[in-house]
Amino acid sequence: MKNRKLWFLGSLVIFMAVLTLLITGSPILDVSMSKTANIPWGTIITWLGMISLPLSFYLSAKKLRHPDSSLESYLSKSLKAILILAILWAPICYLLAGNIAFNFSGSEGFQGGQIAMKWFWRYSYGVPIASILILIAYWTTRIVAYMRRNL
Repeated sequence: MKNRKLWFLGSLVIFMAVLTLLITGSPILDVSMSKTANIPWGTIITWLGMISLPLSFYLSAKKLRHPDSSLESYLSKSLKAILILAILWAPICYLLAGNIAFNFSGSEGFQGGQIAMKWFWRYSYGVPIASILILIAYWTTRIVAYMRRNL
């Protein structure tokens, strides 16, 4: 149990740090990790944030880890799927962009082009938005269950 709480706090701290860096547009996001490869810190930092958001939701809610009802089971499975998509964010976005810096051009082809860029943004916004919607749905089910018990 202490291990889960430690993982939860760690993922929450990572998410808050990543969110702060992204909102402020920190210059560290553009700094390359090495002199030879163009791997910006922003890619790794954002990837950690993508993973830590659904992970913190999953670790914070007991009924998402051990669901009692079919709706909780559905929300749990959905959050696990979002977590898998978050883990796969960097490799899939690499395939979309054709580079690890996730730079897109105005080319006509799919990879690195404008259509791939639209899918990149949908994916990048979809993971956190879906995570938050699942958490809201979970809270709603908990409130309804509480009201049923106490009315």
